[in-house]
Amino acid sequence: MVFSSSIFLFLFLPLFLLVYYLTPGRWKSLTILLGSYAFYAWWRVDFLLLFVAVTGWNYQMGIRIARALSQQQNHLARRWLVLGISGDLATLGYFKYANFGVDSLNALLTSTGIEPFAVTQIVLPIGISFYVFQAISYVIDVYRRDVEATQGFIDFAAFIALFPQLIAGPVLRYKDLADQFRYRQHNFALFSEGISRFMRGFIKKVFIADAIAPLADQLFLLDQPSGADAWLGAMAYTAQLYFDFSGYSDMAIGLGLMMGFRFVENFNQPYISQSITEFWRRWHISLSTWLRDYLYVPLGGNRHGTFRTYRNLFLTMLLGGLWHGANWTFVIWGGWHGMWLAIERATGLGRSTKRFNLFRWCFTLVLVILGWVMFRAASAGDAWRIYTAMFSMDWHFSEWYRQQVSQLQITMLILAWALILVNGFRADGRLAALSGSGWTRYVTTGLLVPIFALAILKLVADSYSPFLYFQF
Repeated sequence: MVFSSSIFLFLFLPLFLLVYYLTPGRWKSLTILLGSYAFYAWWRVDFLLLFVAVTGWNYQMGIRIARALSQQQNHLARRWLVLGISGDLATLGYFKYANFGVDSLNALLTSTGIEPFAVTQIVLPIGISFYVFQAISYVIDVYRRDVEATQGFIDFAAFIALFPQLIAGPVLRYKDLADQFRYRQHNFALFSEGISRFMRGFIKKVFIADAIAPLADQLFLLDQPSGADAWLGAMAYTAQLYFDFSGYSDMAIGLGLMMGFRFVENFNQPYISQSITEFWRRWHISLSTWLRDYLYVPLGGNRHGTFRTYRNLFLTMLLGGLWHGANWTFVIWGGWHGMWLAIERATGLGRSTKRFNLFRWCFTLVLVILGWVMFRAASAGDAWRIYTAMFSMDWHFSEWYRQQVSQLQITMLILAWALILVNGFRADGRLAALSGSGWTRYVTTGLLVPIFALAILKLVADSYSPFLYFQF
């Protein structure tokens, strides 16, 4: 089940909220847990058992780590921590990377004339990358004494399963929500804020991301795209991914507000960044901070000299890329960003600046777009075909691509980039005349409901609209 589906909007969500608000406070976590399990089981019931097993495993590891720490047995606590993380990574590795490993090995064997292995393909449980990362952060935080190990299994299980963020984040941490599970407010103002945020995310996804998706999809079907095809398709995918994923995050945050939770923000106008370093402070913030706190810092961060700092940056992004998917394209994409992070740190270009530099902004945006081409491509060879076209200096659209593109799609792409730039520079303070404190706020609020209604009509007509990040 996805947020942008009729079954969720017209059946699951109203029914869940009705039961949730009729449930006494002490049973609300159980309601969240049962609702979230029903939400997850809608996809596949059998993988719900895996989900429950991962939850129980980390709950037990947290208790054992805390008990060992309380008895001053730090070595034992560390062993429980290693065991807990190993179990999580083994689960993630089996379901997410086993096919990738076998396929890579078979490709190597085939190239040397050896018969490849015949292995049944393993189905990837939806959302496993997100809930395993949340579980890992919990046991590490308990070990670091950043949070107390919870004795309430229902609260912990409800945290891991919390359906607004279960499938595609934001990547939450128990220490940020532990107090909210004990006490949170439920009032009309918060609920209204949640509805408004949800509608904004829904419009982003259904009205904008889905409308420009064909521009990107058609590009990656072309055998010999022209330069104009390649740049237009890449620009379309860059905008589509932002509106799709930030739209999902807005909907998740909005649903959380309806239930009294405040989640971390996941995006902050990433396409106005003037460096790759700044981009990662603005894009998928919950994941980038997770990688910093639970991977980059344990690797040594910047504490052991210049070479190790660059190595750690590169490795963190490399593994961050691999987290997105079992494909060499994601590894290369992660390495691309890791390389530029290291270069910016070495040259000082990654330092924050409030002064707008047009060249730095354009250069950063081009780097990001080039990275998204690899991220979107089915293989490195496909990406290379697009790159070749982008730098071919052929500024004519191919006949086939022109036939596939509609004026409406181009109009929506222009609108998408206009929104990205206006909202980005407005939030950055460079378009003070369009600040949200004036007439724009009333116009935006007034248009929200009718546009949301149109987006619902579009959804009903299109019938199914999955999110891009569901595949991770």
